[in-house]
Amino acid sequence: MSKKHLVIIFFLGGVVLNQAQNKQLLYDFNEIPQSLLTNPGAKINNRWHAGIPFLSGIYVNAGVSGFDLNDLFADNGVNFNDKIRNILSGISRNDVISLNQQLEIFNIGFRKDGWRGRAYYSFGIYEEIDFFAYFPKDLAILAFEGNGNAINRPFNLADLNVKGEALTVFHFGINKKVNEKLTYGLRAKIYSSILDFNTTGNRGSFITVDGQDNFLRHQIDADLKLRTSGYNSFREAGSEGFLGNFRKRAFLGGNLGLGFDLGFTYEPKEQWTVTGSLQDLGFIWHANDVETYTIEGQFELEGVELPFPDLIDGNDGLEENIDGTFDNIQEQVPLDTISNQYIRLRPLKLNSSVKYSFGEKKTKIKGEECDCKAKDKEYKNAVGAQLFAIGRSRTPLFALTLFYQTSLTNFLDLKTTYTVDKFSAKNIGLGVSTDIGNLNFYILADNLLDISNVAKINSFSFQMGFNIKLPETEKPY
Repeated sequence: MSKKHLVIIFFLGGVVLNQAQNKQLLYDFNEIPQSLLTNPGAKINNRWHAGIPFLSGIYVNAGVSGFDLNDLFADNGVNFNDKIRNILSGISRNDVISLNQQLEIFNIGFRKDGWRGRAYYSFGIYEEIDFFAYFPKDLAILAFEGNGNAINRPFNLADLNVKGEALTVFHFGINKKVNEKLTYGLRAKIYSSILDFNTTGNRGSFITVDGQDNFLRHQIDADLKLRTSGYNSFREAGSEGFLGNFRKRAFLGGNLGLGFDLGFTYEPKEQWTVTGSLQDLGFIWHANDVETYTIEGQFELEGVELPFPDLIDGNDGLEENIDGTFDNIQEQVPLDTISNQYIRLRPLKLNSSVKYSFGEKKTKIKGEECDCKAKDKEYKNAVGAQLFAIGRSRTPLFALTLFYQTSLTNFLDLKTTYTVDKFSAKNIGLGVSTDIGNLNFYILADNLLDISNVAKINSFSFQMGFNIKLPETEKPY
């Protein structure tokens, strides 16, 4: 098997290890304190909570649209090269590869009695890695097929569209209940960038046409840019200084940014609830340790001229000819490195939902009797719909979720979801939250229908965590 095929296998296989940050199972699952991170205006009934450090929020979300590993490795008698060709012909330049990982370092929340107990404060730190790329269809075809059978076909260099970052987020939120119908919240964030790279807004093409002085003429028109932040410091630190540089940049020693989350919960009628939130309305200003690589220019090549008389006389000038050609390419389409500052917007996320609650009512205070009136109790079951959207460099990505929530006991709550998005039309998820004494444990996972055959999964998300929380022991307002 050729090296080219090995590269394609590595790329296609690695893609699957890389959804769009939709936390449909966590959103509005208010028995879990981390739901405040998806909606700072969520309805919270705790006196306080504290996440167990490094164990309160472990989250991984990955997806690829357009194909899966089964298309590549299924034992169906189709030639391997034909499988790759089928994938490349069926995939779109708007298909995507996505990876998001988050790890909570700590998360604490408490209710303050100063505002008659209506305000709930929360703060913490979490680490995040986000990678997103549109599939570079034209470049993949050019790499696999070459241009021999693509005369007069332009290959679009704008297909190259990739973003990736690693950062630490410091956050502080206020959640306030205005009255029985309305709760709203605000969360402020400071971003500390560890590493950032992005190449978007590229332009240009590569095309092969019939030549005049030779059989073929190759034409390139390129305007490409790769921006990086933090890469140079890691390169200079090397393996020995990696951890030290990582800690420095993770804890406010890198490029900094500012962001906000906004959210609300509104109950227009007793059994109806409407929610909404905006997350990561913010930016990071990359001002130091910045390198931008650019390739810009135009060039035509009609082959390398062979010095036949010199070859016959034994004076081989071929190497000089090739070197001159490459020098000419570098002169006409130069690679430059500059150190311009840049601002990187965070991917803005929108959540909204409507929910209808029904069934026998339960007390808000789990494990205790309550002599409160019926309006001070909550229903055991709920059904609803949620809309999610995230901004990306070409078009936003959307997801629609139908969900059902139920409280099986005073200490066990379930949520199941059915989601349709760019990655799948049959995504079934299940979330469990349990309270044993003051210990809260939750586990959330989706795409359960395909879990038995990992090769057929286009996307997958998993989240779990441990918290210590104290429910309300009395009505504070």
